[in-house]
Amino acid sequence: MIIYKDVITGDEMISDSYDLKNVDGIVFEADCAMIEEGGFNVDIGANASAEEAEDALDDTVTKVNNIVNSFRLQSTQFDKKSYLTYLKGYLKSVKAHLQEKGASEEEIKKFEVGAQKYTKEVILPNFKDFEFYTGESMNPDGMIVLLNYREDGITPYVIVWQHGLKEMKV
Repeated sequence: MIIYKDVITGDEMISDSYDLKNVDGIVFEADCAMIEEGGFNVDIGANASAEEAEDALDDTVTKVNNIVNSFRLQSTQFDKKSYLTYLKGYLKSVKAHLQEKGASEEEIKKFEVGAQKYTKEVILPNFKDFEFYTGESMNPDGMIVLLNYREDGITPYVIVWQHGLKEMKV
């Protein structure tokens, strides 16, 4: 299994145990699922006594997003202007990381052009539909994971920047 960590913060962002869809070599998309967490019922087969009141148990079941929950992502908020300001700085940091690790000028140019195109064609037109999540450390310089829903309106999916990830084999 491969866990992908944020190159800036080291936070775990996603793993290959989810079906990662490569979009133009710029981002990964991964479908999520809403799962139930907490609250379980243990039936020991005994009947409650007629004289005793039934004990109330806290069996709260909550629905959580499996990827958000698994990687302890933290919800955050942006308006369009503040997100673009953040994204500009983040992409600059990723470019610096690529230069440090010795990426070719061609690879860096492909990243810059692809990120700009993806932002203009996918993120900005659908901005109001996205939810934003930061890594567990909540470092404001790290990657922001985008969450949206497929056309069916039911299936959630996340978007992560490929060049902002490093692989860690487990």
